[in-house]
Amino acid sequence: MVEQLNREIEISRVVDAPREMVFAAFTEAEHLMRWWGPEGFGVSSAESDARPGGEFTIVMRGPDGTDHPVKGTYREVDPPRRLVAESTAVGPAGEPLLEAVTTIDLGDLDGKTEIRLRSKAVGFVPEAEAMLGGMELGWVQSIRCLDDYLTGAVDRQIVLMRLLAAPPEKVFEVWATPEHVAAWWGPAGFSLTTEAMDVRPGGEWRFTMHGPDGVDYQNLIVYEEVAPPERLVYVHSGLPSDEDPAFRTTVWFDEYVGNTVLTMKMVFETAEGRDMIVKKYNAIEGGNQTLDRLVAYVAPV
Repeated sequence: MVEQLNREIEISRVVDAPREMVFAAFTEAEHLMRWWGPEGFGVSSAESDARPGGEFTIVMRGPDGTDHPVKGTYREVDPPRRLVAESTAVGPAGEPLLEAVTTIDLGDLDGKTEIRLRSKAVGFVPEAEAMLGGMELGWVQSIRCLDDYLTGAVDRQIVLMRLLAAPPEKVFEVWATPEHVAAWWGPAGFSLTTEAMDVRPGGEWRFTMHGPDGVDYQNLIVYEEVAPPERLVYVHSGLPSDEDPAFRTTVWFDEYVGNTVLTMKMVFETAEGRDMIVKKYNAIEGGNQTLDRLVAYVAPV
């Protein structure tokens, strides 16, 4: 018999949408299909009967294609203020892996919404320990995905993720120090020259990327938020021409059992601007190569 494992979390976040929209996103299947789950996950099917005693089923699909069904019942439904639900994550044979009771309170902030989430969970199988360990990060990432969906950013962004075998403090330093970024920034075969780097709100990082074909690419980053070791927000553009669209990047350095889950999210003004950068500069492959170099630099094998 497996000893029960327990965890309780509380999260408070503000999303840029009215609470009527947020409540609908939490309770209507057509919305749940678009955002539910952490970064990298999707939803293959969803059903929801949002009334006291009503049931819901959400089948999350992981990056590896594995389905993770969650079934539950609504205890309280008070639109657009409060939602309480009990849920069960089930295994391949329908066996319960983990049960949770989650309370979501929505506060109105002049058109934005404060989400106050409390969840108590208990696990019944050995693998539930990892699920409970990632519970807070999973909800934090899920609410970020919700915000992207409600604001439309999901249709005009590039999202890259890596797990690094180092604490957030170290990874943040490697991202924000000239001598460190010189060792890993850029796709495979590129090198870097930093002209100036002032990591503070309003500060600039001016640098040139040197391609393996001898072509130089001038870049400008202007920092908007600097919150070590949790988050960096900056606007990235090319120099000296402004023909390419600028984009806002948020980098999260989330702690997970002593490691760092790094999420790099680049949001463009339009989907067309994103698509142009992807096509012109092979931005997704280049971004993945850059983060691969970061992983190798932070924790070489």
